Amino acid sequence: MPTYSFPDARRVVIETITGLRKPATEYVHLEDAAGRVLGEAVHADRDYPPVARSIRDGFAVRAADVPGWLRVIGEVRAGDRFEGEVGPGECVEIMTGAPMPVGADAVVMVEYTRREGDRMVTERGPAPGEFVNPQGSEAREGQTMLEPGKRLRFPDIAMLATYGMTHVRVYKRPEVAILSTGDEVVPVEAGAQDNQVRNSNAWALAAQVRSAGGIPKMLPIAPDRPEATLRLMKQGLESDLLLLSGGVSAGKYDYVEPVLAELGATFLFDRALIQPGQPVVFGLADGKPFFGLPGNPASTMVCFHIFARAAVELLAGQVTAELPMPRAKLTAPFTHKTGLTRFLPARLSADGSEVSHIPWQGSSDVPAIAKGNAFLVADPDTPRYEAGDLIPVILYT
Repeated sequence: MPTYSFPDARRVVIETITGLRKPATEYVHLEDAAGRVLGEAVHADRDYPPVARSIRDGFAVRAADVPGWLRVIGEVRAGDRFEGEVGPGECVEIMTGAPMPVGADAVVMVEYTRREGDRMVTERGPAPGEFVNPQGSEAREGQTMLEPGKRLRFPDIAMLATYGMTHVRVYKRPEVAILSTGDEVVPVEAGAQDNQVRNSNAWALAAQVRSAGGIPKMLPIAPDRPEATLRLMKQGLESDLLLLSGGVSAGKYDYVEPVLAELGATFLFDRALIQPGQPVVFGLADGKPFFGLPGNPASTMVCFHIFARAAVELLAGQVTAELPMPRAKLTAPFTHKTGLTRFLPARLSADGSEVSHIPWQGSSDVPAIAKGNAFLVADPDTPRYEAGDLIPVILYT
């Protein structure tokens, strides 16, 4: 089975999930639509703006009449309409957002005018169309403004509201089963012994799944016994995606891969050239995608963020899955062994310009990860970075 680099492993995940069937759709109220993935094309219900309007406070004029004196024949505010027509030598006082009067083709800003009674004078000579937002310049009636597969953010919600859409069709959120494995893993509420760890991975994964647009379903912890693991895996494969935490290394009691093989799984990779998370597994079983995530917390969190998050987003109906990696300046020198792409806990400055590596004790060091807000991404071919060098970062989400 091939071992992939980080970019190639991510490509395999995206191509595989993209080839699966899109989820069903449902209607939700506009107040519940933020963060959901659009399931229909959205079209403008009329021209926007529906009429030409002023984008400044001032006077609506005929460009051919200025500079010079003009007679003020009225006023129009946003929400009103001027019923007359601007003729030669005339103008209308106008407010920002107000419809342009018939006959006027430009606006002179109030700062460049002087008014005496019913007359206005300006030394400005605007070109036709100056400070005018023409009818249909933002959108034409029937024009497609949003395509299916887009995650709805606040500007999209504003657009839907603008078009009078109280309900919108979205893709149903995928159910993601989360199965932690290992005799050493106990429930969070348990009084853990020195040889036990609480099931923090499942709760971290549930938070990451929700952030990606999925619905987490936490299964009971699977002990290190093949028959119990098999039973819980079958239950997990009833969901849209199965996330397994632990049991994917080469240890004597690591049963995840053998049990998946017993289920007829197709393994697309079982290792990636990354750290933490090198023994990550991805494949299909009974037509459902699964990830076998290493059990150490950092490995689980990193592998979800760089691989499984894309799967959840695509299963939620998104057309693309992005992984922004802006660059920031290192505040101190940094070295690492070449050969693997490394994702290490870091703190990005408030303005996003600088990043500091957080010292840690390895991939079980949850406190170090919690101190950060990002992972810095060390290139597999670059052994040393100097202070001031630019390095990619991935923000926690």
